[in-house]
Amino acid sequence: MNDALRIAMAEAGETAESLAGHVGVDPKTAARWVTPGRVPHPRHRAAVCATLGREVGELWPDVVRPREPVWFLPWAEVERRADTLRSFQPTVVPGLLQTEAYAHAVLSCGPLAGDEVEGYVAARLARQADVFGRPRPPLTVFVIDEVALLRGDPEIMRPQLDHLVAMARRPKVLLHVVPLSAGFHPGQAGPLVLATTDTGEDLAYLDDQAAGRTTKDIAALRQVWDTLRSVALPRDQTIEFLTRREWLS
Repeated sequence: MNDALRIAMAEAGETAESLAGHVGVDPKTAARWVTPGRVPHPRHRAAVCATLGREVGELWPDVVRPREPVWFLPWAEVERRADTLRSFQPTVVPGLLQTEAYAHAVLSCGPLAGDEVEGYVAARLARQADVFGRPRPPLTVFVIDEVALLRGDPEIMRPQLDHLVAMARRPKVLLHVVPLSAGFHPGQAGPLVLATTDTGEDLAYLDDQAAGRTTKDIAALRQVWDTLRSVALPRDQTIEFLTRREWLS
């Protein structure tokens, strides 16, 4: 039984019937919410919390625990075992380099409900800790198209750029920006991440509008990566570019 919900209903003087009236569902549906594993739709969760004066995490803590989409879990495990990660992003800052505010803004613009966004943001920050918080972190190389740095509220982007500069100065983090002056390049087809695991296995991760996938067929992707590195700014010039940030002035 969901004791937290049952107690909150009792303290608020609500029954399944009255709660159903506030939320706009059948009383039988509301009654099922106090049984284990029964979690309302995000819209109904918000209405229940508003009625009872509680937070989602109080009534359904499992809903807001750090998590990633099911289809991403295999790659998250690859990240944890990687000796080397090479990432290219054409439109957003890579997830491993996002600040909490930036991650929240990016995830909020999609179909996720508010409480789901919080869980995904927490999971993203946990991934960063898994990669960079190891005693021996992997070598990470990030290439970001300048386009990704031009989009976003300045109040969010300024601390995000500060964070990129700080990360770029870490010993095993290499950061490179592909400037607009580079013109068209093969990376415009989409983001990619290449990983070499602790067993020497080479894998790649590709993302699209619906989901992401892991593949071992990386020969062509290596060529794309090499081309991107060749047109990107060197590390020192990238740090100078990010520090100057003339487009935000």
